[in-house]
Amino acid sequence: MATPFELFAAVLTPFIGGVLITIAIEQLLRPRPRMATRHLSALVMHLGIWTILFALGLAIWQRPYFASGLNIAGMCLLVLVSNAKYASLQEPFLLSDFRFFHALLRHPRLYLPFFGVLPAVACGVGLVALCALALAGEPSVAQTAGWIAFTGLSAGIFLFGIGLCWLAAERLAAIPVTLDPRQDVLNFGFLGSIVRYGQAERANDPRVLAQMLSVALPPAALHQGQALKHLIAVQCESFFDARRAFAGINPQVLKNFDALSRASVQSGCLDVSAWGANTVRTEFAFLSGIPPAALGVHRFNPYRKLARHGVPTIASRARQMGYKTICVHPFDATFYDRDAVFPLLGFDEFIDAHAFTDADRQGAYIGDLAVAAKVAALLAAATVPLFIFVITMENHGPLHQESVAPGDEAALYTASPPPGFDDLTIYLRHLQHTDTMLGLLRDALQANPRGGALCAYGDHVPILPRLYAHQGFADGRSDYLIWTDQAAGGESRRVDIPPEALAQAFLDAAGCRLATAIIPVKG
Repeated sequence: MATPFELFAAVLTPFIGGVLITIAIEQLLRPRPRMATRHLSALVMHLGIWTILFALGLAIWQRPYFASGLNIAGMCLLVLVSNAKYASLQEPFLLSDFRFFHALLRHPRLYLPFFGVLPAVACGVGLVALCALALAGEPSVAQTAGWIAFTGLSAGIFLFGIGLCWLAAERLAAIPVTLDPRQDVLNFGFLGSIVRYGQAERANDPRVLAQMLSVALPPAALHQGQALKHLIAVQCESFFDARRAFAGINPQVLKNFDALSRASVQSGCLDVSAWGANTVRTEFAFLSGIPPAALGVHRFNPYRKLARHGVPTIASRARQMGYKTICVHPFDATFYDRDAVFPLLGFDEFIDAHAFTDADRQGAYIGDLAVAAKVAALLAAATVPLFIFVITMENHGPLHQESVAPGDEAALYTASPPPGFDDLTIYLRHLQHTDTMLGLLRDALQANPRGGALCAYGDHVPILPRLYAHQGFADGRSDYLIWTDQAAGGESRRVDIPPEALAQAFLDAAGCRLATAIIPVKG
């Protein structure tokens, strides 16, 4: 039977070694956290979290090296995931990203290719090997020291971890966050930044909710004598005018977009806050008219908590005017919890992937032409005015999982693309379908007796790292247009705006007026 001192010594080495190894692993993070200037409370929080997890692993497995190894493996995985995200989206792993581990199980194609199949397999094999070696080669300290001593030591380590986190939490909460994830990772470290964002999320809900409501879309009404037109707003997945990044693209790829832009009331670039993903940031800004500065830490995923309080949106304002409000999203309605959030944002009906068939797919997702047909059918069958918010999926990556088809380059380019631009070619193939969809929606509105207005915009630029690196392209803006079935009465107004200003502009172009102007938010 091991003595208490021998038990303590058996646990101390893997405990200290594991802490040092995780700090070393953290230095592989992009951007690399600063050790010299990091807040002391963030380091203490890192140690506290490690200690709690080590104690839990020790209590379950009774093997200190195995418990330490599991923590190290977990840290490795988070750093690899964060670096994969940073490479694609220029943003490190955030607190709100933990939900994507669950989403990965349901929709692996959305995430796994960016992480890499081989790294994922290597992580799985490594974890299995670690478990097998540890369980076979490391003896149970509970059996060698006795259950009473082992239970006391495990509980003591756990309470020590709780104490460290408690000591660090108050001091950590007093340090302001910049809400620039890259800067906050540098200042707080990886685990410290995640905890600090969690604190900010809990602390400012009431204040942020009040500020959010103060700048949300005010009530809208029709101009006197104006009939209710159908309203269609299309959030086009990964849509932007790719000719801004590569001049050799055939103009015919965006012929309908160009025609609509020339005939539009207003068009331009949309100054979105997301790059390559994080659709809901642009989506919520458009729907609510609320700028990111008013959301605090909730700007990274407004649907996670804040939107669940309910907030006025273009949908709820349209419903107040007499519209039936419908969202058409040819994907899983539970993704981003839209099925729970959208009824709170003013939508009467949500049409998801179940309304489509496999024959509607273009590549991995439901195609934009099928979406256009669905919207046209809704308009044709409507007995009341409709506000339809469309969230497309066809252009969603990973683009490099598809293959270039014969004839693609000849049809999509006027100048041959550089080698290695296959993902751009595939993107343009899908973008051409988006362009056709916009033309079909215009035609459906023109043919409808009620008439209508169309707003189309991109949620963010696509993930095309080779293109951006080769061209030195760093413009993350997407594109938008607002078109009505009545002539604009002159040249289209060209203006670049943020997404939170788009709904107001759309309602105004459609003949609606807002009761008061949206209050700008500084910061």
